Parts: sequence; C-alpha cells; structure tokens
Amino acid sequence: MSPEATSPHAAILQFLASLQSPARILVAISGGSDSTGLLLLLDEAVKAAPHLKISLCAATVDHRLRAGSADEAQQVAALCASLGIPHIIAAWQGDKPKTGVMAAAREARYDLLAESAERLGANLIATGHTLDDQRETLQMRGMRTEQVSSGIADAVLFNRRFWILRPLLFSSRADVRAFLRERVVPWIEDPSNEDVKYERVRIRRRLSADPATERDIRAAWEARLALSLGAAEWLDRHFRLHGGLLGQVSVDGLRQDRAVLDYALGRLTAVFGGQPFVPGRAQMERLLSFVTGGEPGRMTVGRVVFDRRRDGLYLSRESRGILPLTLRPGEAGVWDGRFEAANGSGATVRIETQAARSSLIPVSSGLRPRDVTGIQPPRVGAVNDPTKQDESSAPMDLGALDSCDEHRNEGERSRGLPKAAWKRAVASAPGFSVDGHPLSLESVGSIHLAPYLAPFDRFLTRFDFIFADRLSAVFVMAPYAGLPFRSIDGKTI
Repeated sequence: MSPEATSPHAAILQFLASLQSPARILVAISGGSDSTGLLLLLDEAVKAAPHLKISLCAATVDHRLRAGSADEAQQVAALCASLGIPHIIAAWQGDKPKTGVMAAAREARYDLLAESAERLGANLIATGHTLDDQRETLQMRGMRTEQVSSGIADAVLFNRRFWILRPLLFSSRADVRAFLRERVVPWIEDPSNEDVKYERVRIRRRLSADPATERDIRAAWEARLALSLGAAEWLDRHFRLHGGLLGQVSVDGLRQDRAVLDYALGRLTAVFGGQPFVPGRAQMERLLSFVTGGEPGRMTVGRVVFDRRRDGLYLSRESRGILPLTLRPGEAGVWDGRFEAANGSGATVRIETQAARSSLIPVSSGLRPRDVTGIQPPRVGAVNDPTKQDESSAPMDLGALDSCDEHRNEGERSRGLPKAAWKRAVASAPGFSVDGHPLSLESVGSIHLAPYLAPFDRFLTRFDFIFADRLSAVFVMAPYAGLPFRSIDGKTI
C-alpha cells in the first residue's frame, strides 16, 4: 500500500496485488460511504481478477447506541446479499458505559469483527479508513508521545492473530463518494458524525475550514520503521531479561543513539508497567536524562522502577498499585496488564503479587508458563522448548518461591544480580490462591498463564512489528503473526 495511490481504484488494485494469496478478507461495513465504497471496490476488483485467489465476506457491528441501528444493519445485509457476499450482523450486547463510550465501542467493535472473521473463515480484516480519517487523527495526536507522529497505520495486528488492513487510507472520502454515485449506490449517514461533543467531529470541521493541513506520511512511516529496526538491534546487543521479571540494560546500551534509546525504553516501560501506551513526553525526557547521566540512583516512571547502577540499568514493575484479579471457573483475564491468565479449575482463583501473600506459586523465568501450570496457552506453543532459552539469563525456574524465604529469593537463583533489584522484581510476580490458601497441585495444573505485552498484544502496528517481534522472542513467546503482504509500496518483502 502506498500513500501516493490516492485514487480509490488504484489503491484497491495495488492493495490486492500486494497481498499474499490465497486470502479471505472480512470487510467491516457500517453502511457509511467509506466502508460501502470499500466493499464495492473490492468486490469489483476481486471478481475481475479470479487468478488472485482472494475472496470476500463482510460483517456489520451494531453498537446499539442509537435508534435505527438494527434497521441500518439489515440494509447492509441486503446489499451484501445482492452482491453474493456472505455477511454477519454482530451486536454489541450488554450495558454501555456512561463515559468513554466511543473508546469502549471501538474495543467491542474489533472484538466482534475478529469473532466474525473466525465464523466466516477469513484470515484478514479490511476497514474503510480514508485520508480524511488520517488527517483528523494526525491533528488529534499532535501532542502524542511518539518521536514521529505516523498517524493511522495501514496495517495493525489485533490480538496477535488478525491483521486489520486499511487499503483506502490515502484515498479521499470525496473520491469514494464519487465512485458510489457513479454506481448509484446510496450510503447511510451516521448522525454522530455531526455531533460536536466528539473531538473527531470538531477536528473535522476545523480541517474543513483549513484544508491545507497536510504532512508527509511516507517520511513518518519510514522514520518509525527505522526506529523499530534500530531498537530491535539494540535489544539484541544491550538488553537481558532475568527471571522474566527483571530487565537489564548494559552501560554501553545507555550510550546509544538517543532516538533509539527513547523508542526502546518507552516501550519497555509500557511492557514492564503493564500499560498500553508509552509514558508522556515530559516523563520520557526526565527518564532519559536520568539513565544517561551516569549517576547511580532510582526513579519511577510509568509504574516501573529504574535502578541505575555502575553495571547498567535495571527495571522492574514497582510493587505498589498492583490490584488482585479474581477468576471464576472458566474465566480468563489480564492481570496487571502483564500476564494473561485462564482458570481451567473448578474453583475461584485469586491472583495477586508475591509481596501480598506468601507461599503462592509464581510465574517462571522468561515469562514462560510454569511447567506446573498444565496446558500451555496456544500462542506459546513450541516456543516452550528449554533449548530455546537464553542460557545467559538467570534463573531458569523460580520454583515455588516463598516470599518469606530470603535465601531462596535472593540466593543461588539471583547470583550476580543486585539484591534489592531482584527482590523488587520478585515482589511483583503473580501468585495464585483459593480462599486465601495456596493452590492445590490439582488446581495448579488447570491454571494457564502467559506473558502479556500491553503495548503490542492488543493492537500492534506494522511500524512497531520488528521491535515487538524481537521482544516477544526475548520473553520466550511465540512470534507474532507475520505480515500478510508479499510487497509493500511496490517493494517485494
């Protein structure tokens, strides 16, 4: 996909030619002009090029936030039926939040689209974001923390499984609507698109009054990709993971290019702190000044303690503010933004820190699910091979640590590491209990545990893919699903 392909027709043809095949694409269609245009453009192009071995299906998410949404979803279903495209209506069930409804709707929408893709056998999802959306997003992200504002990504991996693709990201809404008028195909106008209580609508009106707002997205993308690659190489050379809980950056690693260090440390902060976003600009400037200053000391940023010592920098989750998670039988959840857990036992399980309770069973080193936790999560799979472990990392298994046993916590298993840093890291490890008591061996075998990389595992842009995939290997996790392209911007990959 290329920012220069502004014609909707050219954008779709280039998009289809860039995909690995065979492919089955789920088109997310609301009935609005952008998504309706995307569906028709793809349908015409796919039917005209059967040799590409690409098929379509579609899904409409009914958020049930306003009257008439169900009828609109039925109109979309009728359009898809007329084109011979399999279609699903997926409704957002349950009570809606009183605040942050747009963000919650977005989360629910992608969950429902992924479920629909599974039902219809699709391996890719396509959305109708246009250049207009890109401009609005760039305006809204003007104060974001990233060194390079790259706007909406053309490809995002959702939940480590489905790539969400945006083939019209550099085509204008006006051109998409002109195409629909040529085909005499109507679209649905969402009244929320005119409601100025939403930031995007206010930005849209401002841009309409000042259409000169532009920027070089291609340059921003290239810069972001270069940072991801540089940071991945930095990880290889300068970062080590101890016990799956304590990160270490070499002294030389703190002397590297400041932009790469900013990128890498920002994302490591988000991972170790269990946060989906990197810290703000002011926080990162303070952190970079501290870690590159050369003086020993500690500071906390983004729920992570940075311990600067003569042999480098150590980072781990601070032990404060870690809330417990209770899982009933059959439930799954993310604990502290750092671990995914699924309760396959018949009892209600409570997860809290090692510091909160003694004699609980923690996660193993390398953030692998501990051998005693039974069935491995599918995404870890064959990567749980001891031969793939970095033998330089300490320790191979934390064992059934007792937080009151200082010899076991800080002795043989943490040799060579600063005692205070290691103890702090162990204090942030997850432990499991039932009714205040340690798990029985029978229950332990039914608890599934896996690391969770908060800034990447839910939404991972292709710009961050190189770094995230390398970090996934550092944490001894399976690779992320590979990019679905055979070429990008006309270049074979």
